[in-house]
Amino acid sequence: MKGRLFLIPTPLGGENLQAVLSTEVFTAVSHITTFVVEEMRTARRFLSSAGQKGNIEALNLFELNEHSSEVDAEQYVKLLIDGQDVGLLSEAGLPAVADPGASLVRLAHIHDIEVVPLVGPSSLMLALMSSGMNGQCFAFTGYLPVKEQQRKESLRKLEQLSSRMGQTQIIIETPYRNDALLKNMLAVCNDSTRICVAADITLPSQYIKTKTVEQWRKNPIEIGKRPCVFVLSAK
Repeated sequence: MKGRLFLIPTPLGGENLQAVLSTEVFTAVSHITTFVVEEMRTARRFLSSAGQKGNIEALNLFELNEHSSEVDAEQYVKLLIDGQDVGLLSEAGLPAVADPGASLVRLAHIHDIEVVPLVGPSSLMLALMSSGMNGQCFAFTGYLPVKEQQRKESLRKLEQLSSRMGQTQIIIETPYRNDALLKNMLAVCNDSTRICVAADITLPSQYIKTKTVEQWRKNPIEIGKRPCVFVLSAK
């Protein structure tokens, strides 16, 4: 019998796990002893809080992140082939969504291994649902180019696409570039284009506001180095 790959969501921040995770997450964490994780320290802290406190040293933890190779993922899938249940953890939120763990999920399907997604917070969907923008036609663009001119050109194209198709655009950025991205948005987008800034989602410091570009220019904000999702609509 092959093992099952459990996709285990983690909080977007904070310590109140019961507020954002389903009962099935805690049940899975309590019986799994092998985990593939994005970052060891974050994973140990989460697993301890989710039901493995005092048992962390007995667990088998393997890293899979942006520095890992395809060979690493192939080694980990062998654990499943050999019959072990394995939990996949992202550093925050849902595993395999804008996350290197997707490579292990792909291999699991290739080897006909059961994949079990568990319920938890998605910053992308939470931002979209609270933005007031089109939730029927949308696209997750991910990270834009780092260089400013290329980033501005990408924003122009996304705005045009949104206008033509009525498609909401969801964008994320490395926290220390949040304010630079918002500045670029306000520089190149049309006055009537709507932008939602959704920072620290599910945390006490949560900030979610949707305004037109013109309104943001009149009342600019400083987001700072917080996890943030940007949602854009030209319709």
